[in-house]
Order: sequence, then structure tokens, then C-alpha cells
Amino acid sequence: MIYSTDRILTTHAGSLPRPADLRDMVMARSRGQPYDQAALEARLKAGVAEIVRRQVECGLDSVNDGELSKTNFTDYVRARIAGYEARPASTQRRLEITARDATKFAAYFEANPRARFPGAPTIPVCVEALRYIGQADLARDLANFKAALAGVKVAEAYLPANTPGTIEHWMANEFYKSDEEFVFAIADTMREEYKAIVDAGFLLQIDDPDLPDGWNCLPGMGVAEYRKYAAMRVDALNHALSDIPPEKVRLHVCWGSFHGPHHDDIPLKDIADLIFRVRAGSYSIEASNPCHEHEWRVFEEVKPPAGTTLVPGVVGHCTDFIEHPDLVAERLVRYAKLVGRENVLAGTDCGFAQTPHVRRVHPSIMWAKLEALAEGARLASRQLWGRKAA
Repeated sequence: MIYSTDRILTTHAGSLPRPADLRDMVMARSRGQPYDQAALEARLKAGVAEIVRRQVECGLDSVNDGELSKTNFTDYVRARIAGYEARPASTQRRLEITARDATKFAAYFEANPRARFPGAPTIPVCVEALRYIGQADLARDLANFKAALAGVKVAEAYLPANTPGTIEHWMANEFYKSDEEFVFAIADTMREEYKAIVDAGFLLQIDDPDLPDGWNCLPGMGVAEYRKYAAMRVDALNHALSDIPPEKVRLHVCWGSFHGPHHDDIPLKDIADLIFRVRAGSYSIEASNPCHEHEWRVFEEVKPPAGTTLVPGVVGHCTDFIEHPDLVAERLVRYAKLVGRENVLAGTDCGFAQTPHVRRVHPSIMWAKLEALAEGARLASRQLWGRKAA
């Protein structure tokens, strides 16, 4: 992990838009449609090199591979886990992250059916002991990222991976005896991916929207019951991370990041202690959208664990407005005064990659947002370090 020792360093939350030709090949592979394997491998390697270069040109210090090889940040796991069978989604229970909003805003979701996240036509159902089978895909991702980094200078390189609780959202269970046994089995299965990323020399980013957005999936729960639900899933994640030094891990959380009201998102104050229970050295949180920007005040009383860093999202991923660098700087200075300037990195609310049912900003706007993030970090650094700022 890195600290902002003489200036505010910059990063982002993970996924970046794929070039159209690469996206088409990745989707064809995931759907079992014909595609040219050699062409895909070559295009992936070139695409990762290009996406790394663009991040550096925008002024980012901590970069990743854009998750270009993945259909999206969750469903990629379907190809890396065995022990399930695919069944029609209509026949199985499926958690919906819009469930809580849908109880109040049924007319909105009726008028905007794409906002309901219909998801894939099939749902995986665990029918035997889970096991990891993603070694070849993971090795390709690691090799492509290493090759892309060979000619550039960055402060940090990270790769994201999905969490047990988030995987549980879309995988039904007919094999394990309890939810706890099931989630811990997912943790044991994903441990291999987590460890391989760290062993390859990269920071592991754990993507855990489940921690806040599980609340949205379960509209019948109150806060006390939900905290018990979330605490068990944090325990499972920590179990999976038990062999990895916390300073090699960054946790990213968000509230689902879908277009919609987000009127009943669980407040950060109700789960901040659970977030900071995760064995990580850095914590990336949504912090710039209209539902959560005000929650910087939580850090007036709640502090991240000693020695850790905070990565507030200071630009958004799903609004076409490009944040002014002065606003970015204002947000960063606010956090720096609360948790210490060396403990703050500038980040984004969530990933930028488009999916069929989630609209993100156009790539041209995304790159402008990342440039605004970098410029805002420079402005904040001048305020926080004065002439010492790089």
C-alpha cells in the first residue's frame, strides 16, 4: 500500500470501458458463442497495455488492468468457480439490489424496467463442493498486467477480485447446510485468487458492494438484524484473507451504484465499524454522489484503523457532469483534515465499465473525470503541503 507522503496520490475504483471490438469478443466467450481465441488473447494484451498507458497519462498513481477480460466485476467469477449448475433465473430466488427502493418507487421502476437489474437469464445453483478452476484465466490477467507495466512508472499496481458475500448475491445454494457454511466455502474457494494476485506482486483490491448494498437486497431487515447478517460475511472475507498481510489489501465498498433513488441506502455510520473490521490496509468508499457526499462527517467521530489509508470517491461514475478540480480539491482537503493528509488518496465512487443494464458515463467523459481528479489532487496538495507539494 502507498501513502500520500508529499502530495495526494490518485487512483480509481476498478473497471474501465472496453474497446467495442474487445467487448464483443469477451461477451461472445462468456455466452458460449463463436470467437477467435488467438485474436482475443492478442487484443486483450494490447488493450491492457493501452488502458494502463491512458491511466498514467491522466495522472493516476495507482492503476489496474481496467478489468478488461471480465464480462463485469461479478459475473466473471462464474468461469472461475466449479460446483454449480446453471438454471433459468425465473426458477430460483435471486437477490435484487433495487428491492428496498422498489417498495417505495414502484412507478419509477415500472417506467424504467432496465433499472430493475434483470441480470443473466440463468442463475448458478451450488449443487456440490465449490472449487476454484480459474487458474488459467487468472494467469493470463497477471501476465498481461505485468507486461503492460513494464514500460511505465506508477506508484502502485492493483487487481480487483470479488468477495464471498457479493458472490453469494447471485449464487443459490442447495448443497451446504447453512448460509454461513456456504459463504465460508466461497471464501475458501476465492482464497486462491486473492493469494495469487498478492504473490504476483500486486495490491489486492477486494470489491465488496455486498457490505452496504446487501441492505438494499433485504428490505425486511432492520439495522440490528442487518448488522448481524453483514458481520458474518465480513468474518468470511477475513477468513479468506487470513494469510495475506493487511497492507497488501484495499477494500472497496459502494451502495450498488445503480441508477435509481438510493433513498433507503443504509447510512455509513451504521456500518463504518464493520467496514473497518475487514483485514485491509486501505478503504475505498463512495463519497461524491448526492446520497453519500455528506457522510464525510462520519469521520469526525469514526476513524480508520491506525496505519490505514482512506480512498474517498471524489468523482462520480454515473453522472455526465465532470467535477470541477476545485470541488475535487475541496473534498480531498476535507478528508485530509479529518484523517491526516498522508492517509488520503483520491478515488472514484465506483467503476466506469458499461454493462447491459447499468449505464456509466461515456469513455470520453470518464477520461476527463480522471483528469479532473488528478488536477484536483494537485490543487489539494498545494493547500495541504504548500511549497513542499510535488
